[in-house]
Amino acid sequence: MEFGVLGPITVWSDGRPVSIGGPRQRCVLGALLVDLGREVTVDRIIAYLWSDDPPRTARSVIQVQVSHLRRLLPDRISTTAGGYVLDVDPESVDLHRFRRLRDEAVRAEPEHAVELLDRALACWSGVPFSGIGSEALEHTVISPLREERWAAVIAWATCALGLGRYAEVISRLTPLAGEEPFRERLHHLLITALWRDNEKARALAAYEDFRARLADELGVDPGPELAALHARILHEDAAQGRNAATEPTEPGVRYRVRNDLPRDLPDFTGRGDVLRSLEEVALADDDRAQVCVITGAGGEGKTTTAVRFGYESAKRYPDGQLFIDLYGYTAGKEPLDPSSALGSLLRAVGVEPETIPETLEERAALWRATLMGRRILLILDNAVNHAQVSPLLSSSPGSLTLITTRNELSGLSGARFLSLGMFDERSSLELFSRVLGEARVRDEEDRAREIARICGGLPLALRVIAGRMLSRPRWSFEHVVRRLTEQNRKFRELQVDGQSVETAIDLSYRSLTEEQSHAFLTLGLMIGNTIDLAGGAALLNVSLEEADDILQELVGVCLLDEPQGDVYRMHDLIREFSLDRATGEFGAERVGRIRTGLADHYLATAQHAADLLGPRAIQDEEMIKPGYRTELMSRADAESWFDLHRDNLADTIEHFAAHDNGEHAWRMAESVWRFYALYGQMGLLISSQERALQISDRQGNLRGRAVTLIGLGIGHYFSGRFEDALRMLVEARDLLTRVGDSRGIIRALANLGMVYERVGRLRESAEAIQGVLEHAVALGDRRLEALQWGNLAVVRQGLGQHREALHCAEQALAKVPKEDDQDSRALVKRVMGEAKVGLGDVESALRDLDEALDLSHRLGLVASRIYIHNSLGVAYRAACCWDEAIEAHEEALVLAESSGHRSGDAEILTDLGITHAEAGHHEEAVIALEKAHAVAVERDERYIVARACLALGTLPAPMMTADRGEGFLRTATEIFTEVGSPDAERARAALAERFGG
Repeated sequence: MEFGVLGPITVWSDGRPVSIGGPRQRCVLGALLVDLGREVTVDRIIAYLWSDDPPRTARSVIQVQVSHLRRLLPDRISTTAGGYVLDVDPESVDLHRFRRLRDEAVRAEPEHAVELLDRALACWSGVPFSGIGSEALEHTVISPLREERWAAVIAWATCALGLGRYAEVISRLTPLAGEEPFRERLHHLLITALWRDNEKARALAAYEDFRARLADELGVDPGPELAALHARILHEDAAQGRNAATEPTEPGVRYRVRNDLPRDLPDFTGRGDVLRSLEEVALADDDRAQVCVITGAGGEGKTTTAVRFGYESAKRYPDGQLFIDLYGYTAGKEPLDPSSALGSLLRAVGVEPETIPETLEERAALWRATLMGRRILLILDNAVNHAQVSPLLSSSPGSLTLITTRNELSGLSGARFLSLGMFDERSSLELFSRVLGEARVRDEEDRAREIARICGGLPLALRVIAGRMLSRPRWSFEHVVRRLTEQNRKFRELQVDGQSVETAIDLSYRSLTEEQSHAFLTLGLMIGNTIDLAGGAALLNVSLEEADDILQELVGVCLLDEPQGDVYRMHDLIREFSLDRATGEFGAERVGRIRTGLADHYLATAQHAADLLGPRAIQDEEMIKPGYRTELMSRADAESWFDLHRDNLADTIEHFAAHDNGEHAWRMAESVWRFYALYGQMGLLISSQERALQISDRQGNLRGRAVTLIGLGIGHYFSGRFEDALRMLVEARDLLTRVGDSRGIIRALANLGMVYERVGRLRESAEAIQGVLEHAVALGDRRLEALQWGNLAVVRQGLGQHREALHCAEQALAKVPKEDDQDSRALVKRVMGEAKVGLGDVESALRDLDEALDLSHRLGLVASRIYIHNSLGVAYRAACCWDEAIEAHEEALVLAESSGHRSGDAEILTDLGITHAEAGHHEEAVIALEKAHAVAVERDERYIVARACLALGTLPAPMMTADRGEGFLRTATEIFTEVGSPDAERARAALAERFGG
């Protein structure tokens, strides 16, 4: 594990962040990490958390936090007489790594010291303990740590100045000087670096700014050391930072320094990350020539980005900034051959035309010799291949060659490769604002966003739209959206002043071989927005090896993206170009056959993946067996495949339905519903089931309707529409009885039991689950049996039968090994934790709930995490840890909102209200409980209605009037009695105590 203190308190495992709880738990961990290996007393932790005003339960709260941390770090935290000691490897903690590197730098030679201090400062990621702690923590821990950082910054800058690395000092200290406006030593070093880097005017301006700030805000003058530096700058010339390059000895050469970069766009937008990467390349190593390749599809802005960097970095290359277009993708021009390119470049730097050799080899040698000892920036634009650019590269140390291309130039060893990609929404809107003015964009921001989406973030397309609108001030964004969405008009709109998106794509398309061209058009027919290697093989009707070769070739010419290994997508406009050409060349009938072949591939793989996720509604279908099916060996494989194709599979259902293949449509819907349900994809779940239901109804397919109703009912259940869920599941059960599908009937009953439990019909729920359990035992289906024992545990817990619930949960664990069905284990551990809270064993309950949460995180079980967070809130409430309890309830609500899993809203709000009430937050309790009551009444969740009523009825005056309180308690008593809950006795007792009846 890796630990972060020099910024937000963080824990990383195998490169992934680990959840470490709320602010207090992070503060406790941070305190132990700072004093690693030494005792941190409980009193000191209390002071860190609450300064001078700790709550009565402070020590209990800290014990709970440490208990959680011990589960995160087993056998690493020991208890001492007065507190706790943490034992982990100091190298795994950024603070102690920083201190080791800093201390080593003190004993090192300057060159090595700068490197060590640079690595030490890289350990910092922000303000220590960011977002947590107290005033006491700020004074005793955070401020001293920040002083350590500043001391390291000063030491680094002093060393770097001594080595003449002025530009690096300026780059690092300029933003830091803004953070510390009165730290005089920092400003002294920055001013010195500016002066020695021949930036005398900027050095004097920086001094004047600092002096004025001291006078205005503190009423003092700079110290004598800084004042002396100012006087020296005024009366002395800065030492020359670099020696002039030696004159070349080649005959006929009188070297000419020139800047022939094209015009820099005044409205250049975005690409900050690429410019920073180019800056890193430029600063990487002065002892050798640097080469960087900027790749991207036509219209991504490769040239404009290279030119912008050229202007920004011109001072770093005093011997010239050269630009040459190699015409790799230019309409009406052949790519420039390297010999001609060298002739142009040699003449540009002053070589007499009559002295330029004839052969390519001699020209390349003269070019390298002419540049040797000079620092130049060379931009080779529109390169087509490695052979074209290789002779043009500079070999002079300190020089940089930038190459822009649509092709892979993998033969360039030692080069850095940067891929541009598309603009995000922010950059797209920024481009519109710079060209058209902020007001015009602000007035129609939603429509501007829509245009950015239609253009797919392609800079050329965005710039063409902006140019057309600039010349047509009466055009609104809404008008442009309408024109872009009219049939067959998009590419006509995306051209202006000789710039055309379609032409840019067509130039790349025309460069393809016949095999590549056929593959490119076929890939435009993919279902959904992405395709993996197996899908590509199915679509192209070739082997996996052949598909891999052709897909990589298309990636190499930037007509296909590979956002992750063996997963491919086309930019929206390239896809539209491909689809239009494919339809014209292949014909509608062939296009349909190609797409159906891919759809069958998705169905076969989805059926196999669904079997790995758990029991399904049907088992006897004839499996589709196309030629290419992704090999899935485990549940994790199935989850990854479903996650990758979640949108494609919904589009596949639409494809089957649109082609009147209702049988395949409902089978695909049945295969995907479980994944959508488990991982919070409610919109996709319901829309895909509804589409399959439409085609089943149109074709009179009763079995298809029944199976789809099960999936749709589950979707409505998770979305909180319980009446709809019950109606659909009852109809599904009846239809499956009618067609004699016993397995399907059991599946419908299992889900009915789940919905009955949620609406408080607990006896009916238990009966349904018991029937499924008996069926599972008869079949010998241990996975289904374990699942039903878990469901039965939930019902027993709802009835207040904690020991029976624990027994059912233990039965569930005994049926399936831990490694075989982890989602069932997550459910069971949650119910065990809830039952143990009811039995008063809070510490053991927290262990079970933490295990359940960890499993659910690793498996991506969104619905499970919602209920576990709420159960943790109940457990913390039992431990009187009010802040932690409220945080856990609220986390459950946030997760439900973001995922669309709304079935537990009323329950969570009720528990949140009860926690607020017990913590004495009566106003917050009323808000949460009344909202819970309204939601539960609307959804007919009678058991939750009763719980909310009981909590509302027992609130003190004046939060609850006598009449309302009595009404709530009478309602609670009636419902609890009706559903057989032991809480009926509590409600009756509260009614008798408060109102005498």
